Amino acid sequence: MVTTTTQVCNFGWRAAEFDLPGVDGRRHTLASTRGANGLLVMFICNHCPYVKAVLDRIVRDCAELGEHGIGSVAIMSNDPAQYAEDSFENMQRVARERGFTFPYLLDATQGVARAYGAVCTPDFFGFNAQLELQYRGRLDESRTTLVPDARRDLYEAMKQVARTGEGPREQIASVGCSIKWRS
Repeated sequence: MVTTTTQVCNFGWRAAEFDLPGVDGRRHTLASTRGANGLLVMFICNHCPYVKAVLDRIVRDCAELGEHGIGSVAIMSNDPAQYAEDSFENMQRVARERGFTFPYLLDATQGVARAYGAVCTPDFFGFNAQLELQYRGRLDESRTTLVPDARRDLYEAMKQVARTGEGPREQIASVGCSIKWRS
């Protein structure tokens, strides 16, 4: 496991287009996943201990953000040849078992991860209604172990984005496993 930290938020950067297959058997795009007040794009995977530790919180926060007009989408860009746990079949299983209320998409070419500059799992990109980047930070202070009663950094930031169109200027980078790039 190689641990990586995300970069600082590049405020105003425009969301990159995508058209990817989901575990639900449908294709999903930037336009089909956005909400009226914004979009949360998450790069996650099945095998990463950082993702595993917070996955239930991700599902909870995405469901609650939907009530604020924020759409959510999760993208898996790892090379499943390196980690069988990240296969499409396992993506389907994880989404079903954890009750994902958002599309879980396979970025088989890794082109979407490269377009976003994703570096780790989890890596969060929070956009406003104009699809301008307003948040690039952590979910909360949990790493591979949950921190009880942790401040919900991502959730609070995206609520602010939904309300004002702007994210907080103070953000703490996400930390996770590096994306497993194809050779």
